[in-house]
Parts: sequence; structure tokens; C-alpha cells
Amino acid sequence: MNLSKTFTFACAARILAASTVMSVLVLSSGCLALAAGAGAGAAVAYMRGDLDVTLDANLAKSVRAAEKAIAQLKYAKISNRQDALQATLISRNASDQKIELYLEKLTDDATKLKIRVGTFGEESMQQEILTRIKSNL
Repeated sequence: MNLSKTFTFACAARILAASTVMSVLVLSSGCLALAAGAGAGAAVAYMRGDLDVTLDANLAKSVRAAEKAIAQLKYAKISNRQDALQATLISRNASDQKIELYLEKLTDDATKLKIRVGTFGEESMQQEILTRIKSNL
């Protein structure tokens, strides 16, 4: 009878440990949702709070469209850095949330855009920024 209690306790301890490990893995894995993007067959991915998309425009045109979107949304421009292969645009909204736009040249006619709003990403705001950028292209 004492052996049965030991076995039950050991089994319960293993289940608890496995549950804890699984919970940590699930909670730390980040957000991943894929959605079909509007127009030109673009795909929009939400990965760990970032909105990732490929724009059908060169880097310079994409940066101009992003800067115009930031101005249209009346965000406070904090910094803009750009070279021939990438650009980083940082701004803040009225709620003082940090808005980060990272653009990277993929080809002469394609640019990778990553948008992050706040610490964990806010999908609706990120989608609005993307909509404005696309309309400015």
C-alpha cells in the first residue's frame, strides 16, 4: 500500500512538471497569425508582435511612403536612419507608444517592412499604419 502512494505521488509530480514545461513553452512562443494581405497577393504575418510584409516597391519609395504615413497619422518623429540597404523609422503616438518601422531592401522592386507598436505589438494600429503606407505607394 505504501508503494502505491509513492507511485501515485511520483506520477503526479511528473504530470505537474510536464504541465509546467508545456505552459512555459506555449506562453513564450509568441503570437503567430497569418492573414492574406490586401492587393497584389501580399502576405501579412504577425510574428511575436511584429507585422511583417513585403512591399512591391523599392526601398526609397517605401521609405517615402512610410514617412508620409507617419505624418498623416500625426505621430511625433523621433529618428530616421537610412542607408542603401535598410532604413529604421522611430516615432511615438499621442499615447507615447513607440512605433518602429524597419525596412530592408530585398530586390530592386521589393522591400521587407516590419512594424511594431508598443512593447508587444498592437495589431489594429499596425494594420492602420500598413494601410496608410500601401496607399502612399
